[in-house]
Amino acid sequence: MERCADERSGGGVAVWHYRPCRHALLTGIYRRVDLRQARNSRDLTASARYITGEQHCSAENKGCDRCSAWAPSNCPQFEWNGGGMERVTKPAQSTNPGIATCTALHYGPELPPTSIIITFHNEARSTLLRTVKSVLNRTPMHLIHEIILLPKVKCLRNSQREGLIRSRVRGADAARAGILTFLDSHCEVNKDWLPPLLHRIKEDPTCVVSPVIDIINMDSFAYVAASSDLRGGFDWSLHFKWEQLSAEQRAKRADPTEPIKTPIIAGGLFVIDKSWFNHLGKYDTAMDIWGGENFEISFRVWMCGGSLEIIPCSRVGHVFRKKHPYIFPEGNANTYIKRTAEVWMDEFKLFYYSARPAARGKPYGDIRGREELRRSLNCKSFKWYLDNVYPELKIPDDSDAKSGVIRQRQNCLESRKEWLYTHGQQIRQQQHCLSLSTTFPASQVLLMPCNIGDGKQRWQKSGTHIEHLASHFCLDSEMALDGIESSKMLVISPCELSAYTQRWEVPFS
Repeated sequence: MERCADERSGGGVAVWHYRPCRHALLTGIYRRVDLRQARNSRDLTASARYITGEQHCSAENKGCDRCSAWAPSNCPQFEWNGGGMERVTKPAQSTNPGIATCTALHYGPELPPTSIIITFHNEARSTLLRTVKSVLNRTPMHLIHEIILLPKVKCLRNSQREGLIRSRVRGADAARAGILTFLDSHCEVNKDWLPPLLHRIKEDPTCVVSPVIDIINMDSFAYVAASSDLRGGFDWSLHFKWEQLSAEQRAKRADPTEPIKTPIIAGGLFVIDKSWFNHLGKYDTAMDIWGGENFEISFRVWMCGGSLEIIPCSRVGHVFRKKHPYIFPEGNANTYIKRTAEVWMDEFKLFYYSARPAARGKPYGDIRGREELRRSLNCKSFKWYLDNVYPELKIPDDSDAKSGVIRQRQNCLESRKEWLYTHGQQIRQQQHCLSLSTTFPASQVLLMPCNIGDGKQRWQKSGTHIEHLASHFCLDSEMALDGIESSKMLVISPCELSAYTQRWEVPFS
């Protein structure tokens, strides 16, 4: 793989690294603009068009089929009204619609500058232009060290599409400022959006901060302000959702401009200290594209010594698509979320698989490097995360779990008593579960107090067999049926499809 050449500058000149279109990308061109020459909004608009390459993409490279990362707005793959966007190229909101007292806050002249990293794929020219133009119009120039634009497409000698995650890592590696700001390519920053974020990072470099994310209507591109009392949340299927702060949480906030602790960030828009980003292991680059990376970085930040916050006085508008304008190579978003569950959720990943049974058996690649990272950072457990960061996420209570008799021909397990198959893959009777003390062949199956963290209590139905997940042996009644009164016990044995002593009728699937 050959990297495209970079162009650096000196003398305090702000450098804009970007790859404007497929034609320029293949020739490895970067462009440079001295912001000191931009004296008014017209100059800034010209700079934005120059930065995004709008003036330099030849006509033959502007078709949907010729320029996959950089296409005109009438291409159908955007999944929004691109034609409407072409008619609304001016950023829509000129004042911050948030908390009135935000305007009274002053952050001082010593805020650190940032590198702004924007990745894009199948993006309308006008949408990307609007994003960059809003950054230029609404950000103090001394706070922008550089803007790095990275199309999520292959360079001339790359063998495949790089994807969001690796593109962001490449952008972060190339960044020269001490603070990284990640933006999506279909957003619009609002007035005074950046100083509150940089101020919080300056106060605490281990804090990862996100703006309030407003909504840009995907059809009309109207700007709609979101509530200032929202934080990120999720359910056990690892589906992201916005949550309103509870009355108790709001009562604790004496000042509405104070940061909001959030269990998870949306992922597209956030600011992080570059040294902290590198220390935490950047991104999991095996997560090729969008889908799950916000869970991975959110769990990692909290569990490894940092925190996540939403800054109410910073607002950025974002276009939310109805569906993705690209395909997921090598699987789908669940594939990448599963990597997060396997590395970070400990025994609680069972609840993810219970909520997403289709994820079971899906490949998720080699995670040894991420597991080693977790060990080397001395990160806390997911139970700590649930207890201290997100206690609102309750453990499933199994009230909807299936129960019934476990039968083998005319014989029943434990004299026709009903068994419950839990979300944690336990076979439970009241407060006791089927378990083992050892996992060798012929080990006796015992009834022991249920413990969600005990891997020897996990079972699954496999056809007519009941498989013990830790040993991959099957529940076997052979010793219970040999006629010896003292040996009426169940054991685990190597699974055999033809063994009638391993065939069970169970009330769960």
